[in-house]
Amino acid sequence: MTTLTSRPGRRPARLAPWEERPSPAGQLGKGTVVTLIVLAVLGPLYTIVLTSLSPAATVNRAGGLVLVPDGITLEAYRQIFSDTVVSRAVLVSTGVTLAGTLISTGVSVLGAYSLSRPGSFLHRPLLFSILLMFVFFPGIIPVYLMVSGLGLKDSYWSLILPTAVSAFNVVVLRSFFMNIPGEVLDSARIDGAGEWRILWRIVLPMSKAVTAVVAMFYAVGYWNAWFNAMLYIDDTRRWPLALILRQYVVDSNPLPAATAGVTGDAPPTLAIKMAIVVIAVLPALIIYPFVQRHFTKGVIVGAVKG
Repeated sequence: MTTLTSRPGRRPARLAPWEERPSPAGQLGKGTVVTLIVLAVLGPLYTIVLTSLSPAATVNRAGGLVLVPDGITLEAYRQIFSDTVVSRAVLVSTGVTLAGTLISTGVSVLGAYSLSRPGSFLHRPLLFSILLMFVFFPGIIPVYLMVSGLGLKDSYWSLILPTAVSAFNVVVLRSFFMNIPGEVLDSARIDGAGEWRILWRIVLPMSKAVTAVVAMFYAVGYWNAWFNAMLYIDDTRRWPLALILRQYVVDSNPLPAATAGVTGDAPPTLAIKMAIVVIAVLPALIIYPFVQRHFTKGVIVGAVKG
């Protein structure tokens, strides 16, 4: 067994800055920064959740958001789901998010795969049109007139189709697909596989990370979207949760759940508002930990290598 040593009189090779071991001061500084970031994220979330779970006496005594717990109650959540406004909005947002994510991810994958294959039908014009979307946007009025002209106004399709495809997500998927070795695809074609089978059996299994990240981008976008609902949906029964959140929390409109059948033990309006915020944020908090591990491999690798 031999040991590799540097030649006498030769200075050892200098490591790159990112290869050097951090100093104790550097490690302490990184730990401090990460701790501050975590506190900045968890602090407001803790206050919101605690306020939504606090009884009326605690909220009134605090004069606003509750920082120190003094009793826990689920009355605010019972009050919300006893009224059909928020519960229906949760169902609307869930349906729109699931359908929109499925449609958007499917269209983006198909478009990105076709644009990643040189010589595909209208390759250059379509690619130029996608890249042009980074610079120009048609504007609110033309899109509104198009939605109205197609008869989509006051329908759930108006919440999905106008924002069904993101140019950024298509470019990220295309960059990742272009990095798949061409020899793998050529060998599949030699074996008689068509483009659909290649996409379904080879490309997608090799692109689970980037596809999961793009799907999460679409899902979060649909779940938090309120502007399209404000423009196109006149029937309040079709409002998604994000628009309910804006109307009752941001604009401070009266809450039906807070005004109907108010008793002495009813939760204060602030607790109900914070409960709506918790309901709106909860799905993203549940889904994100399962997708977070794909971020580096999915988006960064796909974007940088492309």
